[in-house]
Amino acid sequence: MLQELSIRHFAIIDALELSFERGLTVLTGETGAGKSIIIDALQLLTGGRGSGEFVRHGEKKAEIEGMFTLNENHPCFHVCREFGIDVEEEAVILRREISAAGKSVCRVNGKMVTLSILREIGSRLMDIHGQHEHQELMNAGSHLRLLDDFGGAAIQYAKEQYRNIYNRYEHLQKEIRRLSENEQNLAHRLDLIQFQFNEIEKAELTIGEEEKLESERQQLANYEKLYAALSEAYSALSGDGKALDWLGLSVNGLESAAGINDEYKSLYDAAANSFYVLEDTVRDVSSILDTLEFNPARLNEIESRLNEINQLKRKYGATIDDILQYGHKIAEEMDQLTHRETHVSRLQKELMAIEVTLTAEGRELSKLRHSYSKKLEEAIHRELKELYMEKTAFSVHVQSENGQFKKDGIDQIEFYMTTNPGEPLKPLVKIASGGEMSRVMLAMKTIFSKHQGVTSIIFDEVDTGVSGRVAQAIGEKIYKIAVYSQVLCISHLPQVAAMADTHLYIQKSHDRKRTSTVVTPLSEDEKAVEIGRMISGVEMTDLTKEHAKELLTLSAKLKNSAV
Repeated sequence: MLQELSIRHFAIIDALELSFERGLTVLTGETGAGKSIIIDALQLLTGGRGSGEFVRHGEKKAEIEGMFTLNENHPCFHVCREFGIDVEEEAVILRREISAAGKSVCRVNGKMVTLSILREIGSRLMDIHGQHEHQELMNAGSHLRLLDDFGGAAIQYAKEQYRNIYNRYEHLQKEIRRLSENEQNLAHRLDLIQFQFNEIEKAELTIGEEEKLESERQQLANYEKLYAALSEAYSALSGDGKALDWLGLSVNGLESAAGINDEYKSLYDAAANSFYVLEDTVRDVSSILDTLEFNPARLNEIESRLNEINQLKRKYGATIDDILQYGHKIAEEMDQLTHRETHVSRLQKELMAIEVTLTAEGRELSKLRHSYSKKLEEAIHRELKELYMEKTAFSVHVQSENGQFKKDGIDQIEFYMTTNPGEPLKPLVKIASGGEMSRVMLAMKTIFSKHQGVTSIIFDEVDTGVSGRVAQAIGEKIYKIAVYSQVLCISHLPQVAAMADTHLYIQKSHDRKRTSTVVTPLSEDEKAVEIGRMISGVEMTDLTKEHAKELLTLSAKLKNSAV
């Protein structure tokens, strides 16, 4: 859900901090008070197009920030991780800044992102629907996914089975296309990888070679320091009056003491062990000094070999292991290109076998979609009937194309509808907006809000052009959507306002010749007054107040029955 929203220097808003709750939040106020400006800010926050015109006059930039709290399995987290955005404490913070010059800066959880990434993430968090903005439901390309979401686990499982085979099918097609390219291009490619393979093979690289060479180079490059340090150590340990000589005398003394009293035997044993260890050390140091020599030719040889390895690393991989793996990879490609006709023939046979299986899985998926399309039609018709549109016809067109394999199956899905009896069904995207369209959209939102996973749904005056019993039905329908998703709704209908869990009143404030927007949460008594104003207009009467209280009481009963 959208938990916190901060807007600064945006249009007529100077500074606005809003906290939102779950359920249905209704925003009301006089025309021009700034209700739609808040929706504009949310659109920009979720990736909408912006310009310097949104910046409040006299300010350098507008700032919009929103915090969304999500459950751990929300699809937004997966999208964030794809773009390398850290997500902690099940929260996502979006931030958008627009300068007076029109420059836009977008951030998600503090990381700067492009506008397209902000839009990608924002679409998972919020769905904004205005009277003339149909968004997802009015995009025919999204109808297939909506039907699949409605079908739930059954369709998702069938689609996963289909996709597993489709991925192999797509890979085979790419391989066949690659091996069937222009012969001259393939010859050039073969020449290139043949040269690369020969270069790698000629180098005769071995795993761990580089580390050993680096160690040997280190020793040769520091020969003088190493010889001096070992000589100093040997001189201090060995010879008359040196460490080993004194330790031998100590051992002899302790041995005599232990012969007199067994309590000193442990001291003798410790000293004797130290003497033998140190004696071995002196012998090893002496041996090293005898064999240690400076070999400038070997140093040059090592430098040359390391340089050769570094040249290969720059071309073929960060490590010797990467270079060798690349060599194996191009060896396989060389074989494919050298014997490409044989490989193409084998791949084509495998592709034909895959197509048979893919067709069967596609038909099974299509069969499920046909089944759930009927159930969806029935569900939509029930919702439309509750909105007094019982004569409206809705249909899910499922068109299957065998042999036309796509990532999501062999089907094309599009929603069709007619609101007038006797008129033919037409694509939903071509239906005119207005009061009827508002009800159609609400009916569909009621169905799909349970499956979309969108955190917040915003309705911007979708109740325009309706009144009476239809207005009451719209209020009830919006509340039902709020049971599954957080809903923010700008409305001029008292029937909708009465269904609110939270009621925010928006008004203009004038201070020092500047106009600002102020948002005030209403108490139960204040809510009754505002609903009364919405019913009667400017003049408030006792009868109007009674009507407002009666409407709130009725709405409370309807809300309890809807849960």
